[in-house]
Amino acid sequence: MVNNKTLNGLKEKKTALITGSSSGIGYEFSKLFAQDGYNLVLVAGNKQKLKQLADELEENFGISVKIISKDLSVATASQEIFDEIQQESIQIDALVNNAGFNVYGPFSETDLMEELKMIQVNLVSLTHLTKLFLPGMLRKGYGNVLNVGSTGSFVPGGPLNAVYCATKAFVLSFSEAIAEELQGTGISVTTLCPGATKTEFSRKAHMEDTKLFKKGVMDAKTVAEIGYQAMKKGDRLVVAGFGNKLQILLFKFMPRKMMTKMVKDVMSSDIK
Repeated sequence: MVNNKTLNGLKEKKTALITGSSSGIGYEFSKLFAQDGYNLVLVAGNKQKLKQLADELEENFGISVKIISKDLSVATASQEIFDEIQQESIQIDALVNNAGFNVYGPFSETDLMEELKMIQVNLVSLTHLTKLFLPGMLRKGYGNVLNVGSTGSFVPGGPLNAVYCATKAFVLSFSEAIAEELQGTGISVTTLCPGATKTEFSRKAHMEDTKLFKKGVMDAKTVAEIGYQAMKKGDRLVVAGFGNKLQILLFKFMPRKMMTKMVKDVMSSDIK
């Protein structure tokens, strides 16, 4: 579903497509692009929130916003999004693959269907959307892809977070590979790797009582700003926050077995 507001401006200015844009980091990305004069294509599952955000951004920044309500855990969603945008001859200059969620707990006990949906959202839809929109950027010789990974992208498995961390490891590996392939084309690929961030993410994953979310949680606005500025500079990788950067540095020198034990402890519940 889309809103009925005029989309004429979408054909005149740069346009950014942002998935998972109705809350959290995606919501903050939307405001940052709008402040810089981008028109927007906002994708999320909650149509009502998308409409509210579109009205807010159009009123505050004088841009045009198209909303597409799609569930990215459905395999056909990425192609449907692309087809709808193509039908309206909208050119995407920046693709922000932000949508994602987590299924928390011991792998032997977690819900398989939810994990398969998570793989579809975190990994498959990100790959599919990038595959679909990249050729248009190549034809223009300009574009930005901003993929949201995680500090979990760097760990050799994440106990109590096994499938999620595996999807985010893919995001980092995939993004760095195509960034090198696209060197010299005018297209940048940036991976933003946040740590624990204050959004609906932890509540929906039932992770609020883990040690990870009891320590040094960053706010979504700060994380989005870090990622946005890195994208503008064409950086390939940015880890949000000094503490997270230090942690990733330590990971490089830590035996993998020790690292997985440490991650398991951090991901465990802090309730005594």
